[in-house]
Amino acid sequence: MVRTDSFSLVLSLLGAIILLFIIAPLAGLLLDTPLAKIFETTQDEQVVNSIWLTLSASFGGTLFCAVFAIPLAYVLARNEFTGKRFVLGIIDLPIVIPHSAAGIAVLGFISRDSVFGQMASNIGLDFVGHPFGISMAMAFVSIPFLINAARDGFSSIPIRLEQAAKNLGANSVRVFFTISLPLAWRYILSGFIMMFARGLSEFGAVVIVAYHPMITPVLIYERYTSFGLKYARPVAILFILVCLVFFIALRFLVQNKSRQNQKKYLIKK
Repeated sequence: MVRTDSFSLVLSLLGAIILLFIIAPLAGLLLDTPLAKIFETTQDEQVVNSIWLTLSASFGGTLFCAVFAIPLAYVLARNEFTGKRFVLGIIDLPIVIPHSAAGIAVLGFISRDSVFGQMASNIGLDFVGHPFGISMAMAFVSIPFLINAARDGFSSIPIRLEQAAKNLGANSVRVFFTISLPLAWRYILSGFIMMFARGLSEFGAVVIVAYHPMITPVLIYERYTSFGLKYARPVAILFILVCLVFFIALRFLVQNKSRQNQKKYLIKK
């Protein structure tokens, strides 16, 4: 039998209060909404389209930025250079600035009056009010999660492993793709999931860049301000459930992959 001292009980009680703080609003949301209303919302074309747009915009922005964020994370993990702290501060900046300010910054970058906006217009693309613009707004406020997680992953790899591979004749590209990346994949995937999740929940930056087409957080706000809490609740519940299914599936894939790697390792031994 495990003995529990008074200090552990206090810690458990404090932890339980926080869990209650998280669970209570969600439970109240479910209890205050009839099940029939939730099923009815699943047939609402506007809601379904907004959920698909939110998922695709966040995933697309995360996938695209990963191509550039992962190499940057590796450089930051493996190199010391003048101004590194300044670069790290810039990376964390989107987390700390107000998201309405982030939206204005992104809008100024992609608007038709900007250099980037004019270049896009020349090829017939307008980011304002476009799913690409939504992806950019989502990515801007969430990219620090991926960069920082990937940097932690690369930093956790002993440098001697990479140096040993180079001493055996492997070039830098081969070392990165056969040693560094496979060993840091769990951190990278965790950062990918966090960036994707943060993008799904973004409102302030997106609503400035593109009120239409509506992502789900904007649609929830629109229905709340136009029709009241009663009409906003079912959309919020449905979106929460969809996000929950996605994250459980992603976590399951991560755990399953980890177990497969452990089995391969044991077989090799």
